[in-house]
Amino acid sequence: MKAAVYERYGDPEVVQIQEIEKPIPGDDDILIKVIATTVSAVDSIFRRGNKMFPRLATGIVHPKIPVLGTELSGVVESVGKKVHEFSPGDPVIADSGTNYGAHAEYLVISKKDPVILKPNNLSFKEAAAVTYGALTALAFLRDNGKVQSGQKVLVLGASGSVGSYAIQLAKHLGAEVTGVCSSGNVQLVRTLGADRVIDYKKESVTDQSGRWDVIFDTVGKYSFPECKHMLTNKGLYLTTVLSFAILGQMVMTSVLRGKKAVLALTGLRPAEQKNSDLAFIKNLIEKGELHPVIDRSYPLDEISKAYSYVDSGRKKGNVVITVALEGGRKYHG
Repeated sequence: MKAAVYERYGDPEVVQIQEIEKPIPGDDDILIKVIATTVSAVDSIFRRGNKMFPRLATGIVHPKIPVLGTELSGVVESVGKKVHEFSPGDPVIADSGTNYGAHAEYLVISKKDPVILKPNNLSFKEAAAVTYGALTALAFLRDNGKVQSGQKVLVLGASGSVGSYAIQLAKHLGAEVTGVCSSGNVQLVRTLGADRVIDYKKESVTDQSGRWDVIFDTVGKYSFPECKHMLTNKGLYLTTVLSFAILGQMVMTSVLRGKKAVLALTGLRPAEQKNSDLAFIKNLIEKGELHPVIDRSYPLDEISKAYSYVDSGRKKGNVVITVALEGGRKYHG
């Protein structure tokens, strides 16, 4: 089967399409024929290999995860003899988590991994862009931020994969939401439900004080010290970016009353919890309350171009990879 393989860290060109062995499912596994996947900001970070904390996970000297990608949509090809929840032919969305491997024509996941029948009101392209952004935003806002009706939430990086879901989910939780983005994305963030949008190219984000109960920095653009004065007295600063600084700030603020800094490694949550959250997200999608944002799509053979675009920092929402089907056709749904 075809797969996007990288054997060394570096620029997008290190990712090459190769023929590798098609995986064989075990008794508890599901073999999925991948129709679409995504290149996320995390995939780009792992591919570059220029940050210490991610490299501890991906390999100090060279990549130990040859095929990246975690979120996907596809069709069940076959199932192990202990799998009764799915059948061949089922359209599904899934997340391979720390096993990665979604940038390929086929992927094996355990029946315990986050996998669910695809919502009928999503195309396969749209369905491929659900798990990473939505599962991350939901865990941060609902579980770590404890966002409640009437609270005020600021989302930094509001037009990205996590940010676009964060705007919608914060509104679902009843918050008054302010999104921060560049000029070209202001209208998009408004359509996602933001009550107010700050264009950081025209207005200083950090000029305001004591306004928000939760600040969710989805891209690590600002730090806790930069945002602290913008929080209410018991406000929370949430970030997705791991650093020595945020670890120290978490320890310090955890023993003090008042404003706190919080980092959550949502990808390491138990599979059962992710599956429960995925069912919750599917329900919102089917009711029309949650929508994926797709910026661009590329065929698997052009995945290096997708990485270049993600590296540019200009993407809105998600960048989708359509994967070759049998007969050499491409999926365009």
